[in-house]
Amino acid sequence: MEYSKLVAVTGLSGLFELISSKADGGIVRSLEDKSTKFVSNRMHAFSHLESIEIYTTADNVNLVSIFEAMNASKEKAPVASADAKEIKAYFEKVYPAMDFERVYMSDMKKMIKWLDILKKNNIEIKLSELSNEEVVPEHTEKKSAAVAAPKAAAVKNAPAKKINAPRKMA
Repeated sequence: MEYSKLVAVTGLSGLFELISSKADGGIVRSLEDKSTKFVSNRMHAFSHLESIEIYTTADNVNLVSIFEAMNASKEKAPVASADAKEIKAYFEKVYPAMDFERVYMSDMKKMIKWLDILKKNNIEIKLSELSNEEVVPEHTEKKSAAVAAPKAAAVKNAPAKKINAPRKMA
């Protein structure tokens, strides 16, 4: 199972693997109980874990950065049902740059719970790399000239357009 296929679904607890998506929803498998079900996007919204960012006092960071800091920390993670002061103190030690005014306690609890689920399922926490087709090349003079050359040749070899003669007034 890949981290890039994992989603959080509003209104449903836990994390899910997105097996298939349809126009009106998706088929997901729970990482906790392995049950598979269809989830309608009329009632629920899907959030890919790769796309979730966390507010910090500087630039926002991807959720992967928080998970890595939590894994690297020697601090023992509190249980998700722990008291709010204990959870906030944990994140102040693990990731002090987090913006605690904009990151809700419920989000911090989710991060603790989600990391626990990921560990139990032995999922490697890393962002997927873009394939070569998805990477947009930077425009250079050489490339723009190479792109322009075939267009110029196509225009040169195209049949001449007929220009309408002016109409005579009757």
